[in-house]
Amino acid sequence: MGTELRRTLRFSNHPAARAARTVYAFPSTFSLPNIQPLFRLFRFFYESLRSIIYFIRRVFIAEPIFKSYCHSYGKRLHTDIFVPWVQGKGRLVVGDDVLIDGRCSLKFAFRYKDNPTLRIGNNTGLGHGCSFTVANSITIGNHCRIASGVIMFDTPGHPLNPEDRKAGESASEQDVRPIEIGNNVWIGRNATIFPGVTIGDNSVVASGASVMASVPADTVVGGNPARAMKSLAKVQNV
Repeated sequence: MGTELRRTLRFSNHPAARAARTVYAFPSTFSLPNIQPLFRLFRFFYESLRSIIYFIRRVFIAEPIFKSYCHSYGKRLHTDIFVPWVQGKGRLVVGDDVLIDGRCSLKFAFRYKDNPTLRIGNNTGLGHGCSFTVANSITIGNHCRIASGVIMFDTPGHPLNPEDRKAGESASEQDVRPIEIGNNVWIGRNATIFPGVTIGDNSVVASGASVMASVPADTVVGGNPARAMKSLAKVQNV
């Protein structure tokens, strides 16, 4: 009976059925008339409320909690409204004028070293969704731009030997190799930096690149695996 009634209300041309369909559709089809002064007033109150909420979440929640994870931090350290996800015990050393933007993940794999260390230099920014796994050390220099979705890990997490993997063993200590990011380095969106990589000053890593070998200074790299694409030293000398 219920199914028949629904079919009748949906397909019948009876005035009562048409009226019922109109009432049912009203919430999803209704719009306010075009009253621009009213809309601008709505927008003013919305943006004001949004700014207040953003300020409270950033200043009184996200930044204090993130600073509590830091071994030391400099002046004008700012976060977004999200509290970065910090897991494990390690040393987080942050310089002056650093921005941790959006949701970032910091994992310290302390089974290899008592104090695995992540260092972030002055005037450096980390984009939304960056992920760092630190077993020994990851160092990011000054004036670096790390775009959203960048992944860095100084340990592979699992051993290459299939039998060791099957047995649930951890990666060996020789597979744990520090990462060094120089000064004024720009790493594009969704790039991946593998263990043992050093990226020289002023270099650029293209979006989506998988960097498995060290990059000289003043070099643009891209691809999977990443390869040199351009020398910035030549550009500077032009």
